Amino acid sequence: QVQLVESGGGLVQAGGSLRLSCAVSGGSFSRYVMGWFRQYPGKEREFVAAVSFSGANRYYAESVKGRFTISRDNAKNTQYLQVNSLKPEDTAVYYCAADPRLGTIRAGHGEYWGHGTQVTVSS
Repeated sequence: QVQLVESGGGLVQAGGSLRLSCAVSGGSFSRYVMGWFRQYPGKEREFVAAVSFSGANRYYAESVKGRFTISRDNAKNTQYLQVNSLKPEDTAVYYCAADPRLGTIRAGHGEYWGHGTQVTVSS
């Protein structure tokens, strides 16, 4: 059973930074494309970023380009999302997802999901 556990969320002032982590267990981490998504209250989950199997290719939503950086460490079975220059509109629950297919992740889906970590940005 593949399990994803996010951590690193919290309360931060506008302009601040956080590093979100997603630890994966129970599967072959390097065989999954990894992604980050976020969800606002009452809204559908939206794509934030994705990283390819090796970490060489990264993809971002326009709204986070230049501020967020996705990465992965296949030796630690963990992916990360460095979030900088945070804005109040970044306040959301952030989820990580894993799937063997890049297209699936970029389309907003994934075979496995974590339970989310709350990021709150105060103005």
